[in-house]
Amino acid sequence: MTPPLPHWYLLGAGNMGTLAAWHLLQAGHSVTVIKSGNGVSLTKILQLPDGHSTTFTLPVLAPEALTGPIDHLLVAVKTPYSQFALSPITHRIHPDSLVVRFQNGLGALDGLLPMGVAIVDAVSTSAVKGQHPHHQIVAENTTWLGGPIDEPGWFRELQSHWPNLQWCENIHTPQWKKLVANVVINPLTALHDVPNGHIVDNPALRQLAEQLCAEADAVLQALDPSWPGHSLNSVLAVASATAGNTSSMRADWQHGAITEIEAINGWLVKQAGRLGIPAPHNRRIVALLTK
Repeated sequence: MTPPLPHWYLLGAGNMGTLAAWHLLQAGHSVTVIKSGNGVSLTKILQLPDGHSTTFTLPVLAPEALTGPIDHLLVAVKTPYSQFALSPITHRIHPDSLVVRFQNGLGALDGLLPMGVAIVDAVSTSAVKGQHPHHQIVAENTTWLGGPIDEPGWFRELQSHWPNLQWCENIHTPQWKKLVANVVINPLTALHDVPNGHIVDNPALRQLAEQLCAEADAVLQALDPSWPGHSLNSVLAVASATAGNTSSMRADWQHGAITEIEAINGWLVKQAGRLGIPAPHNRRIVALLTK
C-alpha cells in the first residue's frame, strides 16, 4: 500500500514559500500556512514562466490553533525572523519531524529546533519576485534538496512536478556556491544601491568582489579541502546573468528592513574566527549592514 503523501506546514508564504507550496500542491501534497492573525486562507496568484497565471488558495492556521504534532515543516521565512516564527510552534516539532529549510545563507536554524530533528536544506537558483498576493517566476532554474537523510519516498513524484528539482547527497556543494555569490552580490548591491551587473562593470566594485570572494574561498577550503576555490569568475557570471536585477538584500536595505547579512557574510565571519582565518573585508561589510 502506498503511504499517504505528507501534509506540510509552511512558515513564510512569500515568494519562495509560494513557489514551493505550488509545486507541492501539484504533486498531491497538502500545505497549511502557519501565520498569526485571524485569516483562514491565503489566495495566491502565481505567474508561470510561460506567461500564464494560476490562482490557488492555502489554508492558514495561527500557531495557537495547532493541535497536533508537526511532522513536515517548510521554513521559508527570511533568516532574521527564524526564531520569531519558530518559537510559538517548537513544542509541536519532535525528533522524527522533517524540516526543510528554504532560506538564504547558513546557520539560521542553529539551536532553534529540538535535538534529533532532520534538517533538509533547499538551495534554489530559481527567482520569484512580487508581493502578496501576486508572485512571478522570473527564472526557473535548478533547485536542490539534501541533508542527513536518504532520499524520501515522495521525492520522485515531487520531482515530476517541480522542474529541475534534484536530490543532492552533498548539499553543501550547491549551497556554498550560492553562498559565495550572495556574499559578494547581495551586500555590494545593497551598500552601493546598484543592480547586480554594476559589480562586473564598475572597477571599484569588482575589486571589492575579488576581496570578499578570496576570503570566502579561504574559509570554505579550510572547512573542506576539496572546495575548488577560484569562485570569482562564477560569481561575476551570476552578476552578469542577473545584471538588471535587484538583490533581495538591496531591496531590504532600501525599505529599511533587517537584512540577511548575519546568515550570509556573518556566517562566513564566524567560521573564519573559529578557524583563525582573517576576513576583514567580510567583517567590515557585516558591520556596515547591521542595524
